[in-house]
This record gives sequence, structure tokens and C-alpha cells, in this order.
Amino acid sequence: MAPNTSTLLTASELAAAYSAGELSPVEATKSALEAIEGKDEDYNAYCLVDADAAMTQAKESEARWRDGHPIGWLDGVPTSVKDMFLSKGWPTLRGSKCIEADQPWEVDSPVTARLRENGLVLLGKTTTPELGWKGVTDSRLCGITRNPWNAARTAGGSSGGSAAAVAAGMGALSVGTDGGGSVRIPASFCGIVGFKPTHGRIPLYPASPFGALSHAGPMALSVDDVALLLDVLALPDFRDPSALPQLVGTYREAVRRDVRGLRAAFSPTLGYVDVDPEVARIVATAVTALDEAGLHVEQADPGFQDPKEAFWVLWSTGAAKWLDSFPAGSADLLDPGLRLLWEQGGTYTASDYLGANADRAALGITMGEFHSRYDVLITPTMPIPAFEAGADVPAGSGMQSWPDWTPFTYPFNMTQQPAISVPVGTTAAGLPVGLQVVGPRHSDDLVLAVARLVEEVVPAR
Repeated sequence: MAPNTSTLLTASELAAAYSAGELSPVEATKSALEAIEGKDEDYNAYCLVDADAAMTQAKESEARWRDGHPIGWLDGVPTSVKDMFLSKGWPTLRGSKCIEADQPWEVDSPVTARLRENGLVLLGKTTTPELGWKGVTDSRLCGITRNPWNAARTAGGSSGGSAAAVAAGMGALSVGTDGGGSVRIPASFCGIVGFKPTHGRIPLYPASPFGALSHAGPMALSVDDVALLLDVLALPDFRDPSALPQLVGTYREAVRRDVRGLRAAFSPTLGYVDVDPEVARIVATAVTALDEAGLHVEQADPGFQDPKEAFWVLWSTGAAKWLDSFPAGSADLLDPGLRLLWEQGGTYTASDYLGANADRAALGITMGEFHSRYDVLITPTMPIPAFEAGADVPAGSGMQSWPDWTPFTYPFNMTQQPAISVPVGTTAAGLPVGLQVVGPRHSDDLVLAVARLVEEVVPAR
């Protein structure tokens, strides 16, 4: 059964209600906390909730709105962060039993710092698989995170806690990480919007061991909300040397750009993906609506082969490097799949790693040439709807690991391009389906604007 969306307000709607005096941040925060108390036993989206701190922040925000001096557009909006981001005063355990909670936690990541500086109310931290290593969300530390549309199904991952929280009304906004699809996978499975911007658009600290694959991304109920949150998050931070300069203008303005008349390529399979027929039909229907609305859509594949092997070298060597620094005896505490990834990563040579990086660069060149002909690329976000919770791969599929069923997402981590998932319908079983829009590097504003057109012509909320 779908969540009761009639009770869900977007962040934009909350801010408008605050400004009009129709609702206060205190009331909105109380509602979010009540939703967590009433629902999260079923979904397990949160690994930490700090109700007292949230209410203190909400009262401070209420006073600012009352005095006519809110800090920003999202002042007082209930928000969560994935438990991969350092957050002062809260443990950042990253879903692992190998990380000690009893130690000083005195540093905010750039993401958490920007949220505080802009007055958002931090409810707590959302669940992640151990070290964010896979495309579903479960761990020995926190258990299984489930899908608000059907609790027997996975929320996806690795930002599954964030997606489930937003989808179930347990906070209007969240911030996840995306190293191979970890924002877009759960956004698609849970029927929300999830955006992976250009690499460096949202600064990261500490640097991810997964290197240039890793991104942070906003997650919300609407594209407008994602744009508003990106304005908060996309500010340079000296701790990330790869951080991009601040945009001239704002994403909340750029998202309203008219994109009718632009050229889009629709690749239903990337030339090699086996897509569930129902997913394929729902996405194709949405693409037809886009074309009829004035976005010129042609069917065309980008022209690359599945880069899974190169991705896996980059992914597993990053994991191995990180885990090599863990205390002795950690292997026995790890998720078995992560332990296997550690072992695999240790078998690759420097030459293997450099070869995978060369493949990544070649893929980027291919996509750069493709975007000289097409403004954006449209694909399904996922080739399948959400499958059984607690499994790493769909039952009976014969698949070995999560990249086997996420072929539309990880290529664009390798190329560092902006990519967004927007809900475009549900299957006969009531499971959400997402459409992915991919743009050239640094075209975050364009991708958001196209996604907003998707939202207008294919309403899914």
C-alpha cells in the first residue's frame, strides 16, 4: 500500500506555510517526530533520533519566522542526514559494528554544517548498509530498512534510510551519498526524487575512500525541494579540494528554466540492459508525455558497453583501502558481502586500478561526445521494481551482487555527471518506478529543469 501522501507536505509547502503564519516549525517538527515514533518500527529508517535537539532548533526557527528574519528558504524544515556524514555530538557509525560509538564526535561534515547554518531542523541520522557498500540497506548493526510502499520490499540503498524517511513523512528532506547509485536507487524504489549532482558540487569531508565515484545528494518529495536543498549544500568548503565554485544565481531559479525545444535521447536499455516489461512500459509512457510536452525526444543509445568490471575494480579497491585501516579482528564483525569485497579488492594490482581509471576516463569522453548531440539522456532509473527486503539480489535471479541489478546508475558515477531520479508511476503491485535524467558534467541546473518538466507532465504524487 502507498504511504498516505495526503498528509505529506513538501519542504516548499512547509516554508510557504511558515511564511504565511499558517504553520510553525515547532508544529512541523512535532509531526515529523510523531511520524517517526508511529512508523519507524515498521520501516527502520533511522538509526539515531534526537528529539530534544530537534525541538530546540524548531523553537529557535519559530522565533526567527515570527520576527520576520528566517535564515533562509528552508529554515525550520525537518531534515535528516545519512549516517555517513560526520555530525557534531552524534556518533557516525556508518552501519558498522567495527566503529566505536564512545569517542569524541566534534566535527560536522560540510553537509551537516551547511544544514545547521541555514536553520534546518536536524531530526537524526538515517540507516545505511555497512560503509554504504551496497545497493540495499541492511546491516548487522541496524537491521533491515524497509520500503514504505510495501514493508516486505527493500527501500534500496545505500541511502535507503533517507529515502524511506522522506517517503513515509518522517522528515521532508534528507541528504544521502551516492557512489554507484545510492541516492537514485532508493529514490526510485521509494517513489521520491533523488539527485546526484556533478562530482564536487557538494563538498565532502573526510574524503571518501571510493574517490571520484562518491557524491552527496539531496532527497525530497519534489524537484523544487531538491533545488532548494542544493542551494544550501552546494557551497565550497576548504576541506574538499575538489569542491566546485559556487553557482552564479540559484538552483531554485534555474529549476524553472524552460527546456521545451531541447534535444533528449531516450535509451530504454543503454544497449545492453534487460528491463522488466512493466518498468519499461511505465518509463516509455512518461517519455512519450515529455515529447508531447515539447522536449524533442529521440531514441538513441550512448554507445558504450557495460563498464561494470571497471567500476567493480574501483569500488572494491576503495573498500579494501578503507578496511585495511580498521582494527584487528574487524573482519569477523563485517557484513559477509563486505568482507568478500575487501578480499576481492586486495587482489587487484596498481595496474588493474590504473586500467579501470583509464576505462572511466574513456567512458567520460564517450558521454561528452554524446552530449554534443543531445542535451540530456533519459533512461529508467532501475530495471526492476523493489524486491524482497533483506536480500542483496532478487531471489532466483542468479545475480551475484548489487551492480548486477543497478546498470543504469553506476556508469554516471564513473563519468561524474549529474543524474536525477523522478517518480513516474507505479506497477500493478503498487511499487514505484523512477525515470533517470542525466546531463553533461556541470549541467546540474539543466538536469533539474528537465526533471521538473517530468514532474509536471507525469504527476506521481
